[in-house]
Amino acid sequence: MIQTLYIENIAVIEKTSIDFNSGLNVLTGETGAGKSIIIDAINAIMGQRTSKDIIRTGEQSAFVSAQFENINDEVINKLTELGFSDDDGTLILQRTLNINGKSTCKINGRPATVSMLKELSGNLINIHGQHESYELFSPETHIDYIDRFGGCEELLEDYRKKYREYKILKKKLNEANADESERLREIDLLSFQSNELFQADIQIGEEETLETERTSLMSFEKIFSLLNQAKMLLCDDNSEGGVEAVGSAASAVQKAASYNPEYEQISDTLTDVYYNLKDCSDSISDAIENLDSDPQRLEEIEERLDLLNRLSRKYNCPCDELPALAESVQSRLDELINFDKNRDELIEACEKAEKITMLAAEKLSEHRRKTAEEFASKVKNEMSFLNMPNVELVPYFETTDFSSKGIDKVELLISANPGETPRPVAKIASGGELSRMMLAIKTVLSGTDTVDTLIFDEVDTGISGSAAEKVGLKLKEVSENSQVLCVTHQAQIAALADYHYLIRKQVDDGRTYTDVSRLDHDGRKNELARIIGGVNITEAAFTHAESMLNEYNN
Repeated sequence: MIQTLYIENIAVIEKTSIDFNSGLNVLTGETGAGKSIIIDAINAIMGQRTSKDIIRTGEQSAFVSAQFENINDEVINKLTELGFSDDDGTLILQRTLNINGKSTCKINGRPATVSMLKELSGNLINIHGQHESYELFSPETHIDYIDRFGGCEELLEDYRKKYREYKILKKKLNEANADESERLREIDLLSFQSNELFQADIQIGEEETLETERTSLMSFEKIFSLLNQAKMLLCDDNSEGGVEAVGSAASAVQKAASYNPEYEQISDTLTDVYYNLKDCSDSISDAIENLDSDPQRLEEIEERLDLLNRLSRKYNCPCDELPALAESVQSRLDELINFDKNRDELIEACEKAEKITMLAAEKLSEHRRKTAEEFASKVKNEMSFLNMPNVELVPYFETTDFSSKGIDKVELLISANPGETPRPVAKIASGGELSRMMLAIKTVLSGTDTVDTLIFDEVDTGISGSAAEKVGLKLKEVSENSQVLCVTHQAQIAALADYHYLIRKQVDDGRTYTDVSRLDHDGRKNELARIIGGVNITEAAFTHAESMLNEYNN
């Protein structure tokens, strides 16, 4: 759960630190006090897209930090996957937003990316705001609720794997059935390319070998002169060369060693040098004899290198990759020439993959239809508790072509009043009904949530009176298993809080400041009285507030 949220320079909040607790944490305050800023800050720490406009006016950066305690196994596994470790169940996420639009992030003090924060947050916090209620208007989201409730993950993944394989085969078949004239044109082109490349018979490393040989042939005279110079220095026919000079020195020292043994090592070394120099002299003589100034060979090499360079430029790849390209061209050519055989094999494989995909889709669909009825029934019961006793909820299925979600199009149809035919949510649901329906869905799905913290941002929109009280009781129930943070305008919900926080705005020296404080009993009574009484708070409002606190906290 989230234990501490620290915010600095976010909108009208200069600095504030909020210590949350388990159970139901409620945040209230006057309109415009900055309740939405708390949600914006949490969104930022969750790695959501954040505008630089939320940085406090006049500041160059903003900072948000959140400390989580007793993180669940899913978060620990994700941390490990991302290359981080938990600190005895503690996790600290930090994000700095800069006026230039860039941001820096840290996880447990180590540098991280925004995408890492986003990956982690999926197992830490689930935010439900007003906009999410309006997602109910889109039938595409309804199937996701049913899949989560029914535990369809494995069936869905199995179907998607088979569907991907079927799509690949289907694409190949469509390509194989392309225009015949185009196929013939491609065969003609590939035939020419294959003949050209295979006739060239290019060998890997050939270009480098030829360039070395060319350099040698082009430098014949210089090489001959240098080798001959070395030979003369080592072994001159007209005078004593280097080899003979070293031999004479070795002989002299050897004689000296016969008088004094300490010269034997010098003698041995000189003798080794003599024989090594003699070998070098012989090798140089052989090299001179083998030198070739063959102009015809040089011309052949130039022509071959010209061909290699031309083909390399033509096919836009290094010379050493041309042999592999030739094989690839020939493979594609064989495929096109054996068009009919390949197409028949593709048709067979495609039909087989289609049947396998359909079986997986039907298995998924059957499971969905079974769990959809149970899901609708549970959501209906929750909505009945939330002061919608006559609601009817019907899952409507249509069979479609293959898609990433199977062969089902699902829409939850609703009837809010007796005798009315269930119709799409977008056509009949009010704002208050939407909020309660989404809360009911969240309650039903709470058992499938791996997150420890649920945040409800103004889930009480469009409701009041006993309906608001029922919403509060439902939030209280959900908070028994998960930490709940709730931004509300309803006294009935605020009175049910385990912990109540007041968001308050004030103006000082022409600047607006917002702070967040946890209320004691008297503070809660005053805040509830303000919500109940509005501008002019009467004694009756204080009495009513005290009564609500005593009722819900006994």
